[in-house]
Parts: sequence; C-alpha cells; structure tokens
Amino acid sequence: MYRQGTFAAIIVCLAMPANALDRLEFQVTGGAEDVAQALRSASLLLRAQNEDETDAQDLFTAARAEYSQLLGALYAQGYYSGVIQILVDGREAAGIPALDAPSQIREITVTVTPGPAFSFARAQAAPLAAGTTLPEGFAVSQPAKSGVISEAASAAVEGWRVIGHAKADLTGQTITADHRAATLSADLQIQPGPKLRFGALTVTGNERMRLNRVKAIAGLPEGEVFDPKEAEAAAERLRRSGVFRSVSLVEDADITSPDLLGFTAKVAEEKTRRYGYGAEIASSEGAEISAYWLHRNVFGGAERLRLEATVSEIGAQNSAADYALGVTLERPATLSRDTTGTFEFRVEQENDESFTEDSAQIGIGFSHYFSEKLTARAGLEFAFFQLSTSAGMTDFQLLSLPVGAIWDNRNSKTDATSGVYLDGEVAPYVGFGGTESGVRISLDARTYRGFGENDKFTIAVRGQANAVLGPGINNVPSEFLTFSGGGGTVRGQPFESLSFPLGADDAEIGGTGFLGASIELRARLTKTIGVVGFADFGQIASDGLFGGQTKSHAGAGIGLRYATGLGPIRLDVGGPISGDTGGGVQIYIGIGQAF
Repeated sequence: MYRQGTFAAIIVCLAMPANALDRLEFQVTGGAEDVAQALRSASLLLRAQNEDETDAQDLFTAARAEYSQLLGALYAQGYYSGVIQILVDGREAAGIPALDAPSQIREITVTVTPGPAFSFARAQAAPLAAGTTLPEGFAVSQPAKSGVISEAASAAVEGWRVIGHAKADLTGQTITADHRAATLSADLQIQPGPKLRFGALTVTGNERMRLNRVKAIAGLPEGEVFDPKEAEAAAERLRRSGVFRSVSLVEDADITSPDLLGFTAKVAEEKTRRYGYGAEIASSEGAEISAYWLHRNVFGGAERLRLEATVSEIGAQNSAADYALGVTLERPATLSRDTTGTFEFRVEQENDESFTEDSAQIGIGFSHYFSEKLTARAGLEFAFFQLSTSAGMTDFQLLSLPVGAIWDNRNSKTDATSGVYLDGEVAPYVGFGGTESGVRISLDARTYRGFGENDKFTIAVRGQANAVLGPGINNVPSEFLTFSGGGGTVRGQPFESLSFPLGADDAEIGGTGFLGASIELRARLTKTIGVVGFADFGQIASDGLFGGQTKSHAGAGIGLRYATGLGPIRLDVGGPISGDTGGGVQIYIGIGQAF
C-alpha cells in the first residue's frame, strides 16, 4: 500500500493454527522512506512474525516493548515528536495490565507518525582538550540524530584520555527539544579529571603462566603518562602470545596517590597442548600430508614448542616422496616487549627424478611487531646440503643472515576481498668448504578488490619473485633454485615442469630466478558456494633473476569453492595455455584460497 506521504507495510497471515495471530499491520505515516525502513528494522513484532512466533504471551510482551524500540529508532533518525500507537485486538498495548495479558491475539496494528525532522539549534561540548575533533554532524542546523550526540560525547571524553586524563567523563548533559520549531539544543559537560601515569599491573586467572612473564609480555609502561593506545596494545600482546583464551585489561576504579592508575589483567589460559593435520592433492604433484603438535607454554613463560612433519609429492609424476621434520621454539617478549625470539631446527629430504638432496638447517631469529599490519624479522642460520646426482655428490655449507618484512592489511587471512599483502626478504650468505657466497631475494605481493553487493565478486592478483644472485646455477643448493608449474606457481602446468637441463643424462634443475603472476576472478553464488576463474604465468632464468637463458609458460582454468569455518575448500581444474611443458588437465584440491 502506498499513498503520498505514507509508507506502510501490511502483512496478513492466513491458515494459522488456533490461538495464532491472524493479522499484523505495520504502518508508517509521513517521514522519509529511510525512516520507515529504520522503524521496520527495529520492530520486535515484525521480527517475531519473521520467526513464525505464535505464542500470545510472547507477542504481547513484544508489543509492550515495541514502544521503546520504535522511539529509539525515531531518535536515532532525528525525530522527537513521533506518535506511536500499538493496538492488540483493538486495545492499546500500553494500557493492558501485564497480569491481564490476553490468552489469544488475532490482530495487532502498529501505526507510527514520525512528525517533523529536528535539527540542532545548539550543539556544544565543553571543556574540550586541544586537538579534539567532534563529529561533523554535531553542529547547528545539522540533523539532530541521537547517535551523533553520543558520538560527540565519546569524542570529547576520548580527547582528554589521549593526553593522559584517564578518568575523563561525561558528567552532565542538557538536551532540550523545541517541538514548535523542530529543533534540539544539546549541551554536554565534560569533567577531565587529573592527568595520570600508568601504575602497577595486577594479574588474575594465570595458572601455569609465571607472573613476571605475564607482565613482561603485556609491557605496560609503568610510570609513563597514561595513553589508551598503550593499554590496548598491552592487552593485544597478551592475546597475541597464544597462551590465553581470553584477556581483559581493566582500569582501577581509584587513583593511587599521587597520580598513578593501576590496571588488572584478567586472563583465562588456553589448553597447553594442541595438534593438527592437513592434506592437499594435485594430479601431477601428488598428495601432501602434514601434521603438527604444539605446546603453548612449555616453561611457564609463553614459550611455544611446535613439532611438525610433512610428507609431500606422494605419487607425484616426476619424483618420489619428499620428507621434512621441524622443531620450532618461540618466546614472546624477548629483547623487547614486541619482539619474539625463535629457535628452529629442520631436516629434509627431497627426491626428484634428477637428484636427491638431504639438508639440515639450524638458526635463531627475531621478529618485531610494529603494528597489526607491519612485522619485520631477522635471523642467523647455518645450513648443510648434500646433493646427489648421476654426476656424483656435492656438499654445500653456508651461513646466512635473512632480513625480511611483512605488510598485511587484508580483511581476511583465508578469504580476502580487500587489502594488500607484501612479504619480502633479502638473505646474504657466506659459503664454506668450496660453497660460493651469494644473496637470496624473494617477494610475494598480493592485492584484492571486491565489488558488487556485499563484495559478491573479487579480483585477486599475485606477483612472485625469487632469485639467487652471485654463484652460477651449478653451484647453488637445489633448494635455492626454483622450478615452475603446479599449485604454488602455475596451475594447469605439470608440477615443476619448467626447468633447465643439468647434464647429458636428461637431469633437470630449477632456475636461479623465478617470476610469477596470477589473477583470479572469484564469485560467490551462495553463502557457501563460489566459483573462480584463474590464469597463471611463470618464468625462470639461468643467471640471477633475468639473465642467461629464460623459459616461460602459462596456465588457466576454473575452480569451485566451498566455504567452511577454517576457510574455503578449494577445487581447481586447469590446463596449459602457453609453453611446451603442458601435460593435459591438472586438478588441485586443498583448503584455503590459492593465494
């Protein structure tokens, strides 16, 4: 039903069971369409109808609560002269005693007349700290929405808190509506309170974690001027440690003389042990099975011990299975409150049709957390490689200093629709015992752009670069060389199919340089089902990143995604579109997007 100046929704329910509601009519008379929509969204009765509620007592309760719900919706839109009428079988709901609730309800009619939209005749908050910015809408002649008043009060209080006045508060407000002029006057009174410094941190709920380590990880700067961002960062460090199921950092109600504000960290610890496993499969590169065991708090100081094992390329077309076993120990708040120290030991065996390589690596490293988006890392690693080919056996020994950083502002780690991910590393290394020295570089860059309603479509683009600079291709451990083809590089091309000849016996090795590019168009068909179209390109070089001989190929295909709580299950089917390494259709199955 529509008529000039009126928006109305009338819902008629037929063939209802006994004692059920036959008719619910919801009318908004006058006002803009967005106001009518806001009222319908706030309505408890319409929500009850959508949920097929038929109990008379529940409907009556919803009808009595409807007044405050709709009034709040009107205030939020800047309407303060609204008239609300709710009739339950012809009787005003507010006039029916709670103890005389009807046993059955046949008809409910809701009529709302919003009245005129109000604007601010006065909008003031005082006193304000220097640099405080109030909402643009909190100004004379602007729509007098109640939410804007709340935002202005919060901004005024926060302005004092960010310069150390932790106990700043809204102590009074005078709000006057002039119904004849349709205006609202708002005066907010702020009490800044004294400037405070961080006091002592008290911890409750820790069972296995040592108190001194909880405080070290939180890193609350005792004695420094209060800053709410520092308090938030302290709580986030505790959460990031992985030891706690929940963390709450609460300010003391009272000030400790002369100007100290204490805090209490209320924590609940996670279970100490966790394990997991995973599997992926592709038609040419075979299956990969991985498992790990994790202890979150080995020595009572949030030290994380992780044991992991991987068997990959099981049933691969061009190689036997590969094996890897790793041990990692991480310790947060090492060197600084935002620095995590790491010890790692790893052994691997790679079995290619052209060679076998056994390796062992041991190292220490540090990662520093600058912000939620930016982390940096540096380390010192020693590695030993033994390469066996038809030409004989070669040993490589080297000491490297990897330095890298990650920038990540994606809106999701497993299924992003916006943001950028950058991971770059430079690792100079010194060779021993005949091993040539050099530098390794790597870059992984990804960007995501969603469009359409609720980001129904997403364009995802990825660029990769890996290179070994300095030594010749025959004087580099095979682990440092890069093949192309397969799920991590070029889908639609056989696994590690792009390579260079190693000798006269048709043996193959990867390139010293690799450049890769991928693009995907992702579309959600339903809440859980999505489809993907993709194209990948890969190029390898025999000298550095671009020099010497180069080879390239490309692949493309389509994929299916099924959303789960752990990320989408992925099925991709691709084939070659350029190059001479194509081997027909390739199939890839895994968890999470390809990138």
